[in-house]
Amino acid sequence: MVDAGSGLLHAPPMISARTPLVLGSASPRRRDILESLRIPFQVLPADVAEHVRASEPPTEYLERVVGDKLAAVAARVSREGIAGVLVADTIVVLDEQILGKPADVEEAVALLTRLVGRTHTVYTRYAISSGERPEQSVCSRTVESRVTLRAAGSAEIRGYAESGEGLDKAGAYAAQGLGAFLVQRIEGSYANVVGLPACELVQDLLRVGLLRTFP
Repeated sequence: MVDAGSGLLHAPPMISARTPLVLGSASPRRRDILESLRIPFQVLPADVAEHVRASEPPTEYLERVVGDKLAAVAARVSREGIAGVLVADTIVVLDEQILGKPADVEEAVALLTRLVGRTHTVYTRYAISSGERPEQSVCSRTVESRVTLRAAGSAEIRGYAESGEGLDKAGAYAAQGLGAFLVQRIEGSYANVVGLPACELVQDLLRVGLLRTFP
């Protein structure tokens, strides 16, 4: 799902080493994806509350939180010397319920026990703004991937939970790490599951004029 935003009134500075993209996220996975794409960027994490409101649908939660992140970064960023701002949020959804990051190993075990042997959905939403008007989105998109984890026994689940890898990740697993041993199938973007859909992002950066060509 793509939201066009307000659009750009004229050509903004394009992403370059002199005018990088501002990544409003502390996620090392998102940094890795931008680095793999060789897109110049600097990090300015967004500090916003990410609590789900009562009866809030997952996609509405994403729209709200990503909007809050863009506003938070825009309030702090310098408008000079940057091409634009990128913010994002990723959630894991099972039975229409958002599964967050586990507080400890026991909660990780509980989350993984719910996920194994079933298919769940991973949504990532991102928003892009220009450096001239960082508070105003010129494009936002929500990308959906479906992930099937294989059936796993309690010893495997606990062993993985105790590895600690999933303790800072939604759903308590990492498809790009040790947790790959549980991932049976992904339908849709793999990069989206990791935290930032690379294909769609590049298309949108080209479309709004923040990249002239790629690669």
